[in-house]
Amino acid sequence: MKPTPAIDAFWKRFLKSHGISNHPCPVVFYFCDNRHDADTCAALVVAGIKQATAPSQWWFDKHKEALPRIGEYSVITNWSGEPQAVIQTAAVMVVPFGQVDAAFAYAEGEGDRSLAEWQRVHRSYYAREIGCNESKITNEFKVVCHRFRCIFSD
Repeated sequence: MKPTPAIDAFWKRFLKSHGISNHPCPVVFYFCDNRHDADTCAALVVAGIKQATAPSQWWFDKHKEALPRIGEYSVITNWSGEPQAVIQTAAVMVVPFGQVDAAFAYAEGEGDRSLAEWQRVHRSYYAREIGCNESKITNEFKVVCHRFRCIFSD
């Protein structure tokens, strides 16, 4: 997503509040593939509940995007593109779907926060993202386990 005037203003407020004089606007994104989930996830980040996300390695490969790096900032928006939070990457690991653990599922902060719920929801999401049957999302499917901290919101 490209920065908008509202995102630029939000980013400048973040920089000022953290005493940072000059830093280009970072990656801007929203979570999920629908309004309800994107808006819910953004609110969970602001509340400090959602502290992780797990995009597919497939997405990064398809879009020729670099993986997040430790210390890197991102701006999280809601579905409508309105800035909600600045996060800072704390850890990034690429792991097989079957090796995502309960602690990571809990850190994602969604649903009942269980590993079983995480697997069900993410298997469905990845299948929609790729355009395949859920059975194609095997335990070997590569997932980018991205942990972060919310460091700014209005």
